[in-house]
Amino acid sequence: MRKNREPLFEEEQDEEIILVSKSELKRDAHELRELGEKLSNLKPGQLEKFPLEGRIVDALLETKRITSHNARKRHFGFIGKLMLDQDIDAIRHQLALLDTSSDEYNRRFHLLERWRDRLVEEGNAALGEFMEAYPATDAQHLRQLIRNVSKEKNEEKKATVSKKLFRYLREVSEN
Repeated sequence: MRKNREPLFEEEQDEEIILVSKSELKRDAHELRELGEKLSNLKPGQLEKFPLEGRIVDALLETKRITSHNARKRHFGFIGKLMLDQDIDAIRHQLALLDTSSDEYNRRFHLLERWRDRLVEEGNAALGEFMEAYPATDAQHLRQLIRNVSKEKNEEKKATVSKKLFRYLREVSEN
């Protein structure tokens, strides 16, 4: 037995005890399983952009070969347990960038539209700013796309080159 119980009692008072109900734990587990299901529906190339660590990537890729309903249910439970070790906020943020109905996706989409318009209208001034913001950009390819868009506007053709420019801007911004 301990003779000196007072210091132990003081240490226990300093720690804050947070009580979590069983229902809340179940809701959290269910939410992690659903997040795992969303991740399992993504393509392997898309999964690489997520901050996933450990065995979870293999588990997510393995879900494609599981066909039995009960086996999938158990597997998503396993993925939910693996999700406990992940950065959930970063994963949610990355999923929001892929979800076309999310505010984050729309914000990024409109930002890229503004960049496209500025690059076509302002030319080299906007190009310099874009190169500072996204240093991995191929300047020569981007200049060529901008010239083609300007030429396309003068000839009043369909906006195919403008779409190519937008796709390139999106590709550069994702890297």
